[in-house]
Formats: sequence, C-alpha cells, structure tokens
Amino acid sequence: MTRVFSGVKPTGHLTLGNYLGAMRRWAAVDQHQADALFCVVDLHALTVDHDPARVRRLSRQAATLLLATGLDPELCTVFVQSHVDEHARLSYVLECVATDGEMRRMIQYKEKAARERERGGSVRLSLLTYPVLMAADILAYRTDEVPVGDDQTQHVELARDIAVRFNQRYGHTFVVPRVTRPGVAARVMNLQDPMSKMGKSDDVGPGIVYLLDEPDVVRKKVMRAVTDSGSEVVYDREARPGVANLLEILAACSGGNPEELSGVYESYGALKKDTAEAVVEVLRPVQERHKELCADPGYVEGVLRDGAEKARAMARPTVDAAYRAIGLLPAAADIGVSV
Repeated sequence: MTRVFSGVKPTGHLTLGNYLGAMRRWAAVDQHQADALFCVVDLHALTVDHDPARVRRLSRQAATLLLATGLDPELCTVFVQSHVDEHARLSYVLECVATDGEMRRMIQYKEKAARERERGGSVRLSLLTYPVLMAADILAYRTDEVPVGDDQTQHVELARDIAVRFNQRYGHTFVVPRVTRPGVAARVMNLQDPMSKMGKSDDVGPGIVYLLDEPDVVRKKVMRAVTDSGSEVVYDREARPGVANLLEILAACSGGNPEELSGVYESYGALKKDTAEAVVEVLRPVQERHKELCADPGYVEGVLRDGAEKARAMARPTVDAAYRAIGLLPAAADIGVSV
C-alpha cells in the first residue's frame, strides 16, 4: 500500500482550518486507502519560546482531537513524535546533507525569524533547522505521499531534495515523497483578515474558529467575519477575499461548490448565517467524540503507546540503513559482537 505521513504541531489549539484543510481527509480518505501514520510533532513546538506545561497539554489535546476526528488506530498509526527516537536520530544525519542556503530560503523561517526579532527576542537555531527534522519525520517511514496545505509544500519539496541527494551520494536509502493536496478549503483564511491563514499559533482574535469552540462562539465569529466592499455575493479570491473565504468554508462543510453557492445568496448576512450553522454541524460530532475520549484518558494513552511502538518498528530499519550508508560504524549489538 501507499504510505502516507502527516502531523500536527502543538503550538496552539487546532482550528477549523486544520480540520477542513487536512484532518478530515485523513480520517475520511487516507487511513482507508493507505498505510497511514499521523503524528503530534511536539519537537517542532520547541523552536520558539514556549511554556513546557502548555506544550504537554496541547500535545495531549491534539492527539485526542486526531482520534475525535475519526482516525482509527485499527486502520492507521497515531503517535507522538518525541516518543520515537528515530526522528531525532535521522534529523542530524540529514543536517549533514542539507545546506545552510536551503534552510535560510524557507519562507516560514524568514517570517517567524522576522517576527521574533521584532519582539526583541533571539532566534533559536532549531527554528532554522526544523525543516530538516520535518524531512526526517517523512523519510524515516519511507513515505510515498504527504498530504499538506499550501504553506507546507516548500518543506516537503526540501525533503524530496534531501532524499534525492542522499540517495545519489550514499546509495539508495529513501523513498522520494510527493505532495498531495485536498481540493476545496485547502487553506482556510482568518475571518478577520482573509489575506492571512487561519493559524493555530495565533491564540487570540475573533477571526479563528477552534475545533473546541462552543456553538454560540462559532456563530458569533462567523457572523462578525470581514466581508468586502459592495453587497453582491461573488466568488472572487482576488477582488472579494472575505466573501470567497466564507463561500469556501461553506462549500467544504456542505460538499458544495463555492462558485455555484455564490449564486444562491443575495446578501452577506444570509451567507454568514448558513456558513455559521454549517460549521457548527461539522464540528458537533468532533466535539462530542472529544468529550468521550477525555473521559477515558487511559484509552488515549494506550493508543499513543501502541502507535509509538509500531512507528518505531517501521522507522528503525530505514534510519539504521541511513547510518550505515553515510559511514557510521554499527553498534556492537547490531553486528553481533559481544562486549
């Protein structure tokens, strides 16, 4: 079977954008059609200033929400990145293949580093190198497909480049992965700033709908969404980004087409009302299942424990092969030498 890998970073509460852009497809499609692994990439949350207790809390919440959205541990592997040592083991080896120039060209590094400097903070080295860790996440499992949004495409392209370079220099070791993208609502935008992504790292603001927002909170945020000048409901991403965002969200929730939906509405108010109700209904089963899982923490812990064990068994042969290929001496236990 095709192998799929993807993950969520516990830097904030998961959002409607995370769900419509990726998580819903993982549950509805990927886990059924592929040998799929889904990971809480908690090591990536350490690249900026953070509260350790909050990272742990958000990691557990993210894992619980992955299960609440429909991921079935009988069909796929759900685990936490830091529970599988092979990610960190492979990351350093790949740093010895990647280049400084590649790291500094990463758009997310430029943006996040600029924001950190504006706040007067120092930029951690891990912020520069974490795309290599992401490559290790993918390549350790001989991943064929990586379902991601537009903002992560550059990182998967880097993983492809590193895999090709490693294979050419040291012998064929890695599968070269490819990007897959969902259709409608691959990138849900902020309701108050439709030119910016609805990002989970921004913890405040009425423009972000979180997966665990109460229904009335969801309705209030959608009804207050920024629209555009004029009153005609037209689907035009460039000229009418606010309305286009609402139409795409509604289409993703209802299974419709944003262009066709634009012809149904004569006012922004009616569009907002239907979009709000559609979002509430889409989130309802997720929130109900999340509540059930929170009442049974032992189940979630068991899933993560078993998932890490399965992931470790899948990753170790590839990482060991990479160590041998690049020139590292095998440990005594690996070559059957007693000490």
